[in-house]
Amino acid sequence: MTIRTRFAPSPTGYLHIGGARTALYCWLYAKHNDGTFILRIEDTDRERSTQEAVDAILEGMAWLGLDYSEGPFYQTQHFPRYAAVAQQLLDQGHAYRCYCSKERLESLRADLTAQGEKPRYDGHCRNLTIENLEQPYVIRFKNPISGVVQFNDSVRGEITVPNEELDDLIIVRSDGTPTYNFTVVVDDADMQIDIVIRGDDHISNTPRQINILRALQVKVPQYAHIPMILGDDGKRLSKRHGAVSVLQYRDDGYLPQALINYLVRLGWSHGDQEIFSTAEMIAAFDLSHISRSPAAFNPEKLLWLNQHYLKTLPAEEVAKHLAWQLQRLGIDYSVGPSLPQVVMAMRERVKTTVEMAEKSAYFFSDTIELDPIAAEQHLTVVSKPFLEDVMQRLKTLPTWQAADLHAVIAQTVAHFNIGMGKLAQPLRVSVTGNTNSPSIDMTLELIGRDRTLNRLQQALQHVGIV
Repeated sequence: MTIRTRFAPSPTGYLHIGGARTALYCWLYAKHNDGTFILRIEDTDRERSTQEAVDAILEGMAWLGLDYSEGPFYQTQHFPRYAAVAQQLLDQGHAYRCYCSKERLESLRADLTAQGEKPRYDGHCRNLTIENLEQPYVIRFKNPISGVVQFNDSVRGEITVPNEELDDLIIVRSDGTPTYNFTVVVDDADMQIDIVIRGDDHISNTPRQINILRALQVKVPQYAHIPMILGDDGKRLSKRHGAVSVLQYRDDGYLPQALINYLVRLGWSHGDQEIFSTAEMIAAFDLSHISRSPAAFNPEKLLWLNQHYLKTLPAEEVAKHLAWQLQRLGIDYSVGPSLPQVVMAMRERVKTTVEMAEKSAYFFSDTIELDPIAAEQHLTVVSKPFLEDVMQRLKTLPTWQAADLHAVIAQTVAHFNIGMGKLAQPLRVSVTGNTNSPSIDMTLELIGRDRTLNRLQQALQHVGIV
């Protein structure tokens, strides 16, 4: 039998780090078991749900590479189904119409709070024999009043909740819209979900959902509630700790492979292994090694992982992400060196693809700006003859390859009997605008003959003006 699991975000905001980790764990569990991974958009909160948030979820999932076997499904498209199941529960005596006014419920809540008791519905309408469908009403689930709900959580172990602690929750609002706890139950049953992997903030919902599933006489799935993610200060992860949106990490220059690798270890372990390929994650992933304790988000470790993947992924893969960043900067990279070449030249020198794009701009630009401090220090009357000599030699160079360029530079260095730095730095400032670049021969190769010679000419003019 194929294992079926699901990720069910609410489109009331971006795909955040906690949601992405939940999606990853669901995806890995399905992949590990050759199962089915379903994406379900829980959009019944029509006031807060937006198409923009839906798009951000789908875009974030695609960027992370978390492909789904079925979906996306939208709960707002299933309202007739929820209405039918609610009627079924009414007909079978597992639900009832509640006519209590807002004022009565507020008064009840205030009284219970004053008595130091947990606010809960008192079952006032539970046994009504006469109904008036002309009055506004909600539909409540008739929760068992005795016994316990017991389930074995794959992460938290055995959990037991007395039914007397659970009140009769609303499953259909007065406007006819279904509530979260009800739609989840119907969908999980209809989609034949075998295991629900979700955040531990849902533990309090689970006994209620199990009781509804039992009333419907359908299979109760296995549950695995994973702990929350905290910031490095021990408080719940939020914007004050930095980016919490998956797409913000993309925009900030992180590779999806790095974020996925970081998230999988944020609460799960496989021995002491830190670096995982996708295949290794799928092969090793299980629920028994998910920690019960909250995980602390460490931005420095994520950045370290990002550097690792910048250095080790195939250059062609990194180049796709570099292209996206160059486009955001408005840089036309169609004329210039190939992006994999740029990646190979820059990957050891940067921490993010944003940094790589910004520091690679001079490879593609027809003009550059000279850093005034670098120019003042290196473009001087002393360096002018060195630059003039190397420029003349470069003009006659038959091939434009790093090895040949290195030989030409060495000839000028030998001709003037100077150290390599006396020429390399003025040359670097002339063609890049600053003092930081890959090796000067590789830099010249990537910039290209015409751009190199033009920039050298402009640098010499700058020396003349100064």
